[in-house]
Amino acid sequence: MFGIGMPEMLIIMAVALIVIGPRKLPDLAKSLGKALREFRGATGELKSSLNIDDELTDNWKKTKKNITDIKQDIKDTVTGKEKSQNVSDDKKTENKTENKAAENKEK
Repeated sequence: MFGIGMPEMLIIMAVALIVIGPRKLPDLAKSLGKALREFRGATGELKSSLNIDDELTDNWKKTKKNITDIKQDIKDTVTGKEKSQNVSDDKKTENKTENKAAENKEK
């Protein structure tokens, strides 16, 4: 806990008892506990809001990619490029890759 050992903690407690007094020490401890609880709550809220921001960013990236894909599909349709051509081009590329892999195995 903050690099404070047991001897240091006892000295701090003794000084607090002398300076503050035995009557006010429980009230001070109670106030300190409330402050720590509120701090933890605020920290938790901040973490959750940051997680929400990350989720929104991820959703935005996915939406942007979908829009780009739709834009490309429309462009392909307008220029006359059909999906069947794209599929046959993909198959040709796959066959070339497989042929190169087979040649590398033979070597």
